[in-house]
Amino acid sequence: MKKNKQGLSYPSIDMLLEKIDSKYKLVYAASKVAHIIESEKLDVKDAKSVTTVGKALEEIVNGKVSITFDE
Repeated sequence: MKKNKQGLSYPSIDMLLEKIDSKYKLVYAASKVAHIIESEKLDVKDAKSVTTVGKALEEIVNGKVSITFDE
């Protein structure tokens, strides 16, 4: 599988906003997931991204994490 080294072209913002309805919530969720990936040294299988934040966004768009927000 080819790694995405050209920045954030996958997953697209449109795909991500289908999962989380706000850009602000998306940034918050991505930072939390990225922190967990980094701190626990988790191996994200089949990730196209090389950065931790990119991997976190892929996990979000693929529905592999569950995130709830208090309203």
